[in-house]
Amino acid sequence: MINVLKIAPLFLFLSCSFVLNPFAGHFKGEPNELNEQISEHAKNLLNQSFKGLPAACTPDVHVHVLGTGQLGSGNWLQPDLRSFFHPIKYIKYRFFLSGGGITSFETAGPDYLKRLLALAQADARYGKIHLLAFDYHYDENGFKDLAKSTFHISNEYVFSLAQKYPNRFVPVVSIHPNKPRATQEVMKWGKKGIKYIKWLPSAQGINPALEKHDAYYAMVKKYNMTILSHAGEERAVDGEEFQKLNNPLLLRRPLNKGVKIIVAHLAGLGQCQDLDAQNHPKKDCFDLFWRLFNNPQYTKILFADLSAMTLYNRPSKPLLTILKNPQLHHRLMNGSDYPLPAINILIHTSSLEKLKYITKREKNLLNEIYSYNPLLFDFALKRTLRHPQTRQKFLDAAFLLPQELGGCQQKKAL
Repeated sequence: MINVLKIAPLFLFLSCSFVLNPFAGHFKGEPNELNEQISEHAKNLLNQSFKGLPAACTPDVHVHVLGTGQLGSGNWLQPDLRSFFHPIKYIKYRFFLSGGGITSFETAGPDYLKRLLALAQADARYGKIHLLAFDYHYDENGFKDLAKSTFHISNEYVFSLAQKYPNRFVPVVSIHPNKPRATQEVMKWGKKGIKYIKWLPSAQGINPALEKHDAYYAMVKKYNMTILSHAGEERAVDGEEFQKLNNPLLLRRPLNKGVKIIVAHLAGLGQCQDLDAQNHPKKDCFDLFWRLFNNPQYTKILFADLSAMTLYNRPSKPLLTILKNPQLHHRLMNGSDYPLPAINILIHTSSLEKLKYITKREKNLLNEIYSYNPLLFDFALKRTLRHPQTRQKFLDAAFLLPQELGGCQQKKAL
């Protein structure tokens, strides 16, 4: 057994800013300095990224909120994340803090918000940011399980931020279907005009396929709300023993009830059981998502976001496949999964160049943008990359909110 007290000094050293920054949160300057500091060629690439995309129609639908419960926000953080006695969790959380420009646990919430606003407001063309609330883990009997919960971002908190910054933020609530009065909570937020609900099944303990959730789904549909659900293997948030709940095929039940679903990351990581095959063999989770995505029955209710698709561990079959099928791009939308793009160690533009998604020149220009604004970098990268063989780029449609979700009229299928 590891003696935590003996290795604590090592983890203290590893958590220091000068050690973390080369891997997360290491930037040359502030977001508002970008236009003055980057080259004209980098500016041209960024301008080209926004060409033809009206800002009102191009949201970032996947942005996380960090907070530790200060100032009565209602947020909560698992104590293990702040403890040397849980070094892996501690270091992982420090990476998120560093990427978000945070240096103090005590002011994490306000500091993160300030940094996020600075990144988004550095370019007025960047669309509205969908801020994700995050519910606790609940067991099948509806009991809140703090031991299995990593963090909690309250619905009231993201709603208050959207009210304070209505031109910048859209609130996305998180309502666990197992929790007591979940259906009434959906109704409460539905009446307030909220249109999105966030799920991360493995971290929260949600099985979308349970019959007992049908009343919940009926209420979601009644208020024309959409569930943004993670699918595929989850590596950022705890919940390893519940990975099977991230199987995209489990989303069939709400889809069959007519509930609109956005699948985060195209279920692009890991393997899931093929519940349609005898003996349930393991297949790539993406393949199971792709089966659903190509089902004509779900054409107007099943969507996907591009969040995390350009991280170092994802430029493979999912990215190649979706680039190769532009006829489906109108059902995609942009998501940054911020703060992940600000964690340097997750971004490998050299690998993308080597795989021929981008050229060496484009890599260098994108790196200039990243040095000041990882949010704009993430957007520009997705607008720039091409399929290595066909040279197909994401169509403009992949960055516009679908009409079925209230988007602009020019977003049409091919």
